[in-house]
Amino acid sequence: MSGSTTDSAPENEHSGSPETVEPSAQAAEEKVAAVRRVSEAGRRWRAAQLAGCAALLAVALTGGSIAIGALRDGGTATVASSSSSAVSPGLMASGDLDAGIRALQAHLRGQPKDFGSWATLGLAYVEQARTKGDPSRYPQAQQALKKSLELKADNEQGLAGLAALAAARHDFKDALAYADRVLKQNPYSERALSSRIDALVELGRYDEASKTADLADERRPGIPVFTRYAYVHELRGDVRTARTVLEQALSTATTPGDIAYVATALGQLAWNQGDYDTALTDYARALAADDAYLPALEGRARAQAASGDRAAAIKGMEAVVARYPLPGPLVGLGELYEDRGADGDEAKAKDQYALVDAWTALARANGVNADLDTALAAADHGDKASALRAARAEWARRHTVHTADALAWALHVNGRDKEALPYARQATATGYRNASFLYHRGIIELAAGDRKEGRSHLGSALKLNPGFSPLGAREARKALKEASK
Repeated sequence: MSGSTTDSAPENEHSGSPETVEPSAQAAEEKVAAVRRVSEAGRRWRAAQLAGCAALLAVALTGGSIAIGALRDGGTATVASSSSSAVSPGLMASGDLDAGIRALQAHLRGQPKDFGSWATLGLAYVEQARTKGDPSRYPQAQQALKKSLELKADNEQGLAGLAALAAARHDFKDALAYADRVLKQNPYSERALSSRIDALVELGRYDEASKTADLADERRPGIPVFTRYAYVHELRGDVRTARTVLEQALSTATTPGDIAYVATALGQLAWNQGDYDTALTDYARALAADDAYLPALEGRARAQAASGDRAAAIKGMEAVVARYPLPGPLVGLGELYEDRGADGDEAKAKDQYALVDAWTALARANGVNADLDTALAAADHGDKASALRAARAEWARRHTVHTADALAWALHVNGRDKEALPYARQATATGYRNASFLYHRGIIELAAGDRKEGRSHLGSALKLNPGFSPLGAREARKALKEASK
């Protein structure tokens, strides 16, 4: 990354416990208000540049862009989109995405041979599916993208859309293939470069992902590339570089959507290191830009829970799940309910876990590979045998730190700890600083008879991020105490 440091991150010194932190929902809200006041002056001049999401869609329609809110690759303007997804985070987090889709549909009724708009519509459907947790939109996306490519074979927008759709369905081999086809036409395509990094990361091909991130940084430096560059470094344990790069990305962000997106990434990075105060500040920066940005609301709820403010965390996660009923938030809310211990809360928790199963069935019916989601949720809160089947299926497709962790844990809950141990080690082999992975490895090591390593990794998990999970952290402390007797 141009101008960034590559020094390794220092060990995090956070060693506090969630129980020792005084909760304050008001403090979190005050952070948002304070950041909003500071940024208000800058946002005024930005308002002249932002005519709203409808105008962004108009740019997509008239400019033939491959993403709503983004000018065509090769242009001189900064691309507004900040992920490999179809539209900018600001648009995907707002109700204007629905209005934009209606505008595209109306436009195509009058100009049905506009291949670029068909591609944009397909991309918008992908975003609608992803942001609303509604996989039924994916077949519509596929139809729109197919129409675009029928009108103009191998057009860049259509292929980029297929890459986004494949990634959304967790078909990362196809996502990589489509991204590479785009790059043969346009080696400087920001979206294709970003999609290529994403696919390589999700396939566990981290060395290639790192090389592609370097290449993308040379060819198309900007927020979409910076955020991926940071994540590649985070996966290798280089948290310092990841944060430096994300701060640089945030300093270049001008739209509320991009500010919310990058600040949320910073919050997640801080939360992973157990730095809850910094995480809450970063989420406040995100919500000051867009107070309805769901990933920031979810992240803030997790940070509040880890800080001991359970009431605010539950309220926040309930709001997220009401609009974004995906496995991660559903399990997170269920565990928050379960951690309260009351009979009524246990019933509420089971309801959330049941909704994960319902979402998984819907996802599979619409072409989404949901095995990783199934394995993780079912291992702790569902059918253990199905968790292992799903984890094995996912491992057969891709070898990532996340699939290694999921398979290790699924093997453990099925009583196969000797078999689980190599996968638990592989999950932590890159240096990725993830307390949940360390917790899983420690528990598996204890169960396999290695008390020394088990105690070490449980201690590392709790030192790194003592509130990584409402239930997991509690179990980690209990297991460590028993293993230390």
